[in-house]
Amino acid sequence: MLLHRPLRHAVLATAMLVPAVACGQSPRATQQAAADTLPPPPIARELRAVWVATVGNMDWPSRKGLTSAQQQAELIAILDRLVELHMNAIVLQVRPAADALYQSSIEPWSDFLTGEMGRAPEPFYDPLAFATAEAHKRGLEMHVWINPYRAKDPSTRGSLAANHIARANPELVRQYGPFLWMDPGEPAVRARPTAGGLDLVRRYDIDAVHMDDYFYPYKESVRRRELEFPDRASYARYRRGGGTLARDDWRRENVNLLVRELYDGIHATKPWVRFGISPFGIWRPGNPSSVRGLDQYTELYADARKWLREGWVDYFVPQLYWPVNRPQQSYVALLQWWTQQNFKGRHIWAGNYTGRVGFTNSAAWRTDEVLEQIRLTRAQPGASGNVHFSMNVFMQNPDSLNQRLLREVYAVPALVPATPWLDRRIPARPIVEVRTDSTTGDRVLDLRPGVDGTIASASGPVPVVRTPWLWVVQTRTDARWSTVMRPGTDVRYRLSAWGTPAPAQVWVTAVDRVGNASPAVRVSTLAP
Repeated sequence: MLLHRPLRHAVLATAMLVPAVACGQSPRATQQAAADTLPPPPIARELRAVWVATVGNMDWPSRKGLTSAQQQAELIAILDRLVELHMNAIVLQVRPAADALYQSSIEPWSDFLTGEMGRAPEPFYDPLAFATAEAHKRGLEMHVWINPYRAKDPSTRGSLAANHIARANPELVRQYGPFLWMDPGEPAVRARPTAGGLDLVRRYDIDAVHMDDYFYPYKESVRRRELEFPDRASYARYRRGGGTLARDDWRRENVNLLVRELYDGIHATKPWVRFGISPFGIWRPGNPSSVRGLDQYTELYADARKWLREGWVDYFVPQLYWPVNRPQQSYVALLQWWTQQNFKGRHIWAGNYTGRVGFTNSAAWRTDEVLEQIRLTRAQPGASGNVHFSMNVFMQNPDSLNQRLLREVYAVPALVPATPWLDRRIPARPIVEVRTDSTTGDRVLDLRPGVDGTIASASGPVPVVRTPWLWVVQTRTDARWSTVMRPGTDVRYRLSAWGTPAPAQVWVTAVDRVGNASPAVRVSTLAP
């Protein structure tokens, strides 16, 4: 099995015996003494995320018109399954087509919630606020997934809400095949997803904003005749205003401007919130030389390589949706090529079509395909995780997918890789005290963040204390290490119940919002 070094150490440490024999001691006593001096294994670092699609009720909610309680129960089941599988992030689609699965003054409520666009859930709740709070309770990051230009998906039924862009600003919207699409050549269109994305960052405690591969639309055809995207008027207006770019270059620049504005705007609003894009897996055919397929540069007007090279993203998830053994869309060759374009050292995480394990036709995959893709990702220098499409396959669990993931590749929890270019400050050593609960007799840890320094005030220096994003608690029983990750808002952690032995070693690490880890603190007083 091919693993990154920290992952390999963490897996091996779950069954590690310490070989040492000292003069005058039994082998077991010597092993125990040696084990008591060992630090814990390195904490595994790897992004493990799942796309949760709402368009067409693909993943959540399972159908339109569920009650608020039913929608919440489905979200809880999804989040609990992610925790069971040692995932560490959810990528939740909240703006599928100029609509919102959250309370918004910009976009109408999505009909995928209630069956009627513009109608809020009843009784009222804000699905994104609920999902974010519940994800964070479980130590999961919340990445909100927005589609910038799609205005209406064919799966949307019924009338559009009065404040939907196609009714409020029809001059900005184009009919393209069965879709309504906002024209990226209109400056007001670029402003809308930017405003929506920054509104999400300001009002919700999210961890990242995420866009997928839909920029200019994939080509539509009628009677085998390819349809041209209807933006002649906006391009003519651009040229009359003194613009000199050819139309294809102009289209690409429209998208470039959106990407750059979102990246800059997100970090100006909340510096710790990351921005990620998941483009089509091929930049251009011939890159690398063996690759053939759709040219997103000329068909989607997405210069994805430029965004990565310029560092306009914090993470990049090329959709490598092909099997490993397909030479013209080689998983290994494409992943390696993308890592070679990563001049700014951003995160590269592979997008995997794990849902094909649940297919019942000739396109179906066995679980072995997904496991191999994860292993190949780990073997590629510069790649550090996977995002799986989509959630339904993990809820249905075909071909023992979940059991094999846990047994073979996700056996131990992992932290999301750190993003030091957003913040390089290392959290202070946590303050940890062990005690016996006077009511239950349990051995518990009291957890407090350390002091990061001081700031001046009129009354003198004021200590700076940052609440961690996560606590990582590593415990050793005999020669086995286990790792548990708890939200940074937790103030205590139960080590052992009455009548059960406390672990021989306990180490605690504080982790901040961008993944920086404090020095680990060893808890030395474990005996009652």
